[in-house]
Amino acid sequence: IIYTRGADKKARLYRDLIKVTRNSLCYVEQADLALRCSGIDSGYAEWSAQVAHYQPLIEKVIEQAERRVFQGEKVPANEKIVSLFEEHTDIIVKGHRDIQYGHKLNLSTGRSGLILDVVVEKGNPADSAQFLPMLERHIEHFGVAPRQMAADGGYASTDNLQAAKALQVKDVVFHKKRGLKVEDMAQSPWVYRKLRNFRAGIEAGISCLKRAYGLSRCTWKGWAHFEAYVWSSVVAHNLALFGRLKST
Repeated sequence: IIYTRGADKKARLYRDLIKVTRNSLCYVEQADLALRCSGIDSGYAEWSAQVAHYQPLIEKVIEQAERRVFQGEKVPANEKIVSLFEEHTDIIVKGHRDIQYGHKLNLSTGRSGLILDVVVEKGNPADSAQFLPMLERHIEHFGVAPRQMAADGGYASTDNLQAAKALQVKDVVFHKKRGLKVEDMAQSPWVYRKLRNFRAGIEAGISCLKRAYGLSRCTWKGWAHFEAYVWSSVVAHNLALFGRLKST
């Protein structure tokens, strides 16, 4: 299907695939009925539980394929299942880059490089919509707003800048201006450059989290374990950094 050209040819292949899948579900239902009537207990309960879990997911995948391929409907991302085994997986689209699957993370860090907070997002929320909640979480955790802060260009907006200033953040710098003026963000061009460079340096920390602490790919199953995996990586990163900071 991936390498076939033409909507009509793809549709025929999808019909074949859906037919085979429906037949397989029928076989499973027949096997379930036969095993239930046979009175066999060994292993049946566990197998039946897996059937009860995966069958509705498979039927939903069939439904979304029929809506998209045969009815020409654009199925919203939050209604799609892209993984039977990790059904919580979200579709992540960043600009014009390739589509990725997983969950967005919002990280905040300080001058020391320690990760101060992390939020695992559901869905594909716009970065700009997560700026103020992350700032409010920081104030809730530490009791005071940061004196200065720098954020990725995706968080930039006039509303976010004004809201942060209203919360007593003195300098609010976004990595990309997005139509904002330097004098509105920071007290001087020098401060703007320093904070923007600080934000650029954070990319090295993110790269380290991916390469050394496993954040490029989660290997634990389920939503709760996904969150636990992210936090375990952050804690391991912070513990290692604590050791280096203490030794200096």
